[in-house]
Amino acid sequence: MTNTAYQIWETFKAELIVEPTDDMKEALASSIRVISSIIHRDGVLENEPWHLHIADELNEYADNVEAL
Repeated sequence: MTNTAYQIWETFKAELIVEPTDDMKEALASSIRVISSIIHRDGVLENEPWHLHIADELNEYADNVEAL
């Protein structure tokens, strides 16, 4: 998961036109958590366990991005 989080952060940084900050890292993690929340909600509504698994993985990515 840490390698994936690093790749997500590096990809994000590559698109910036200013120097990255810790605030940006937290904002990226928050955005990932919103996506996870939406997928989780849809998975519950549709009774799709694999949606819930994906949402949980995204939450882990968000935690790992923040920890970088």
